[in-house]
Amino acid sequence: MKRDEKRIERLKAYVQGVLDNEDGKTLYDKYREDIEAVTPQECFEIFTSKIERGYTPEDILTVLDKVINVFHKSLSSYSWERPKKNSFLDILIQENTALERRLNGIREIILNKQVEEKRDEILGIVKSLKEFNEHYLKKENILFPYMEKKHQTFNGLSIMWTLHDHARESINRVIDVLEADSFSLKDFNVEVGKLFFAMLGIAKKEDLILFPAAMEVMDDAEWEDMNKQSLEYGFPFIERPDIDPGEKIEVHGFKDMTFKTGTGELTFEQLVLLMDALPVDLTYVDENNKVRYFTRPKDRTFPRSPAVIGRDVRNCHPQKSLHVVNKIIDEFKKGTKDSATFWIDFKGRKLLIQYFPLRNSKGEYKGVLEVTQDITEILNLEGERRLLQWE
Repeated sequence: MKRDEKRIERLKAYVQGVLDNEDGKTLYDKYREDIEAVTPQECFEIFTSKIERGYTPEDILTVLDKVINVFHKSLSSYSWERPKKNSFLDILIQENTALERRLNGIREIILNKQVEEKRDEILGIVKSLKEFNEHYLKKENILFPYMEKKHQTFNGLSIMWTLHDHARESINRVIDVLEADSFSLKDFNVEVGKLFFAMLGIAKKEDLILFPAAMEVMDDAEWEDMNKQSLEYGFPFIERPDIDPGEKIEVHGFKDMTFKTGTGELTFEQLVLLMDALPVDLTYVDENNKVRYFTRPKDRTFPRSPAVIGRDVRNCHPQKSLHVVNKIIDEFKKGTKDSATFWIDFKGRKLLIQYFPLRNSKGEYKGVLEVTQDITEILNLEGERRLLQWE
């Protein structure tokens, strides 16, 4: 697609003016011609330029909807090739349609002024919205990495990831209001309004910006690969699509290679089987902050997709935790720390998450190993078990 460099620079200036709280009408009049021709890919370039200038996704969210509303006429009339039936993108669109139907169930109760008497019904619907996290995860772990590898302008996807986090938090706030001993209709109306704005707003941004841009940079083979990777995730509110998983990925080329060390030797195949049999999730990030490897244990805690291989680890985390990731890597590189340990509650389980620096015989930093372990059963152990006892 042909780029108009001068127009893009003027559009960047327009958004900068909005960030600087300049008069909206004056800005619009000045850049009207450019605004009325803006494209989805140019939106990415504009907002990514602000990230590169030091603005955080949260900073940009303060003006994002205002800017997109101004861009709406051009974006909504933009012509783009629609995805093939049951392709990765088409399935995401189907999920959005199903989400809107589910939210309409809540809207109907509100319009009929039946909120208090149907509070439990609303609570059930809102709790079910947590399933839509699978939609966001497929974008974060599959679509976003593919797009980031296409061009650095797609690093602005961190803004949409932040929107996902806002939607997740909004669901929890509505649940808290509905489950409160003293129910407040006023609080409910405020929070459910924010929930609709968050979830439907993301779907609209996908339709206007994300999906058209993705269709322009991806080919059929890449969409097919994404579909196969999506099989490890859920498909919220729609029937599980009939996706051909293809042939199981095997070790290629090095199957019979033997690794010899001072403590033994393993074939390449044995090494892969051994790593995947460990009751922990392992992810290796190299010295250049690129994800290079992850294991596939039987019960993986956090989703990982092949799309993340080669991705900058800083793009694999939500913005709100990025400072922690940077701190760990910086300390490991300086050699001042040899581990970082966290434990969290996750879906009713207790998880232990540890990070360890990898250094060669010269003490040179060669990356970091992330180890995640479900320690729920370990914490519940009492006494001893000295005899074989199958569960």
